[in-house]
This record gives sequence, C-alpha cells and structure tokens, in this order.
Amino acid sequence: MILRHIFSPPNNTRLGHLCGPMDEHLRTIEGALQVKIAHRHEQFKVDGLKANAKRGMEMLQALYEIAARPIEPRTVQLMLAGDGDPHGADGPSLKTKRADLKPRSLNQAHYLDSIVSHDITFGIGPAGTGKTYLAVAMAVDALQRSTVQRIVLTRPAVEAGERLGYLPGDLAQKIDPYLRPLYDALYDLMGFEAVQKAFERQTIEIAPLAFMRGRTLNTAFVILDEAQNTTP
Repeated sequence: MILRHIFSPPNNTRLGHLCGPMDEHLRTIEGALQVKIAHRHEQFKVDGLKANAKRGMEMLQALYEIAARPIEPRTVQLMLAGDGDPHGADGPSLKTKRADLKPRSLNQAHYLDSIVSHDITFGIGPAGTGKTYLAVAMAVDALQRSTVQRIVLTRPAVEAGERLGYLPGDLAQKIDPYLRPLYDALYDLMGFEAVQKAFERQTIEIAPLAFMRGRTLNTAFVILDEAQNTTP
C-alpha cells in the first residue's frame, strides 16, 4: 500500500527536523516498520503493508508536530516503542520503588531523554505536568545505579519579597516548606525510611541556591526547583 501526504503550509525548518540529518529519522522509521519512505520537499510517500504504511504516516505527522526544534534520535525510538500510538512514549526503565513509572506523554519522554543526554535540563511548564516528580525519579534512578553519589535538592530559599533571616528555625527548617514537593516525590519513589537514612548519610542533602556558589558537584544529581516569582 502506498500512502501520500503533503505537509501544508510547508515549513523547511520543520521538514528538516522531521527528516533528521541525512534523513536519519526516516531511515529509523523504515527499518522499524519495514516500509519505504520517499519525499520531495513537503510531499511524502510511504510504501509498505497497509498497517505499517499507516503507522509510518502517523509517525511522520507526529514528528512534524514537534519539529519546531531538532528531534533527538531517541525521541523517534520512543515513539516507535509506543503501543501503536505515535504519541505514546515508552521511556527508560527507572530503578525506583514505583515499578510502573514511565512517561505518559511525548513531552515527558523528551524531558527524560534530555536529562539523560545533557548535563543541564530546564523543565518549564504548568503545575501538575510532572516536572518535579520526573526529575526526582531520574535522580533516584541515578543514585540507585551508582551513576551519582548524592542528590542535592536546592531552590531559592524564599518566595519573592521575603527574607530568609525572618523565617523561624535553622537553615534546613527555613527552606523545608518550599521543598515539600521534592520530599513527597522522594518518599513515594524511595520510601520514608530509605529517604531518612539517605539524609543521615548525606547521600541526599539540602542546599539553598545562594549557598551553592563554589560547590563541587561532579558526582551529584542537582535538582533546582525554582520558586514562583510573585513580584508584580
């Protein structure tokens, strides 16, 4: 079966990202689905068994939708690993207490892929999209596999307009309320007792952002959970 599609309006940047360097992404799809993909500018043709050709065309459409920026090869592989859904994502196997943990969207899969392949990853988006939880999951996984030796939790010590010195308690107690989402994720992914022992051994530590200057972090997984800016 041969399926044809024209991406309209054509966008050369998106088309380039869709195909990948030297048509790398197209070759990956061809090999996985046993189809043949031909294209000329914005016109694409997928030739293969009916189900495979349809899946290949769906893959091309899904890639085009996220092709505003370059697409990592692993993103294509994650999409191919989805259960028949080009928007599905079967992420890396994470070694945490949650055996069922995996990305639930393509953006989450791309987020995890970026953490794996880059030294620094910025996660920006609305509350409730999994930014903090997935970052903690990746940190726990790295710690369990001995890829890192410690996890450092950091953030601006207070919200905008407040001062650290006016908050009660010692340094840890001053910023404890602001780190609660990180604690909750750690307890869910490691268990309460394991987290407490990790704090005692300083395998997990807390450090306000202002105190991070000059730190050596070669063997650490650092999570910076930025405070919301409430200034007008």
